[in-house]
Amino acid sequence: MKKSSVISVVLKLKLLILVSSLMFSYAAAQKTEHYNSPLYAPKTYEPGQGTSNGLPKSLQEVGIEQKLNEQLPFDAVFKNEDGKEVKLSEYFGKGKPVILALVYFECPMLCNEVLNGLTGSLKGISFDAGKEFDVVAISFDARENDFPELAKNKKAGYLKRYERAATENGWHFLTGTQVEIDKVTKAVGFNYKFDEATNQFAHAGGIMMLTPEGKISRYFYGINYQPRDLKFGLIESSEGKIGNPAEQLYLYCFHYDPSTGNYGLAVLRVMRAASVLLLIAIGAMIFGFWRRNKKNG
Repeated sequence: MKKSSVISVVLKLKLLILVSSLMFSYAAAQKTEHYNSPLYAPKTYEPGQGTSNGLPKSLQEVGIEQKLNEQLPFDAVFKNEDGKEVKLSEYFGKGKPVILALVYFECPMLCNEVLNGLTGSLKGISFDAGKEFDVVAISFDARENDFPELAKNKKAGYLKRYERAATENGWHFLTGTQVEIDKVTKAVGFNYKFDEATNQFAHAGGIMMLTPEGKISRYFYGINYQPRDLKFGLIESSEGKIGNPAEQLYLYCFHYDPSTGNYGLAVLRVMRAASVLLLIAIGAMIFGFWRRNKKNG
């Protein structure tokens, strides 16, 4: 092997090692975010435990308790945006994951932010509602059960915001009685409380991802959701039935953190992938030089 060829191989190896080191450094530098605000926290604040936490009484029993792999109650009956009674089972079993948002349609602030954040993030991914996934928004205000036009207006508003043609069958806005609402909120660990003083509901912000069989697979907290996180969540919730091989490979280097509801770089997976690529590159270069030398000699 010529000296210039050896130098070229060494330089390429150094470059690959440098890239691997940079990937490791980037992964190690990622910080885990925790939502400590009671509006977004993945926990319930129990009153009377230890010292006072300084929270208003209406917020002390509010939060989201993760119940991963819990089955959504398919027998729960709601009214859709047309006032027709439907069972939750009608939105599952079609091979598509479902994004669940628990809100109430006359909420003056947080519920709108949750739906706005969800819609904005969904616009940033290539999957279409109704085709690769469905969105089900359920009101936890039983008073809205007698006013299906609220749900109809909400659906019309968010379809307009979503700005994608032929996706109306992928968005569902439901209202129900207290008994049916309780079935769902208890199953998914969504704890909320009505505040008499303000005539509003105190509740957490977040959405849930469910498998095509109705099992809870992911929780996303707050009001802003990274499009990448939603896309990864949909791919995993569908058991890999949507997405292409490149996305599956990209997803391999990320790991879902239930405590934050985010996907972050998995250092060990990144290093494994980088090592495999490095070995493949070395093997390819050695094979290339061997063929060239054989041809010349």
